[in-house]
Amino acid sequence: MLLCVCVMCTSGCFARRTATKPVISVMGFAHPVIPPATVEAALEPPPDIPLEGPAELSPMVTSHNLPARPRVAVAPAPAAEKKSEPIIAPEVTAEEMTAARAETEHNLDLAEKNLGPAGRRPLNATQLDVISKVRSFAESAREAMRSGDWERAKSLSKKAEVLSEQLAASL
Repeated sequence: MLLCVCVMCTSGCFARRTATKPVISVMGFAHPVIPPATVEAALEPPPDIPLEGPAELSPMVTSHNLPARPRVAVAPAPAAEKKSEPIIAPEVTAEEMTAARAETEHNLDLAEKNLGPAGRRPLNATQLDVISKVRSFAESAREAMRSGDWERAKSLSKKAEVLSEQLAASL
């Protein structure tokens, strides 16, 4: 038992060990290893390889002695007439068309009215973005009205109105 206690006392703490220096730092590179000098053997001159004539060149090889070919501008192809795509719209009675037209015009008027105060105030980036969206929806609604798509016009004008009301509330 006494022997075990003596060994533990002389060996030191198990948790704390002293750092050992790496072997490289001990050895150092103070004396670099130089390989022994070798006797250079006399080299033979390279063999003479005869050049092949130009007739024997492969077709893949091109000569750079020729001037570059002039570039000719290609005339653009004539633009084909763009055929208008057919519009698929539901059958609408005259009364429904009149009601949709009235609602579309009413929504567009409200959207323009709501945008009025925005022109007199300094606006932040979000408000400017909303204004551009309202104008885009209104223009798309007017285009749909010209093409006779009243359902689409009504939907787009309603979007413009709702966005313009949100903008007016934020001012």
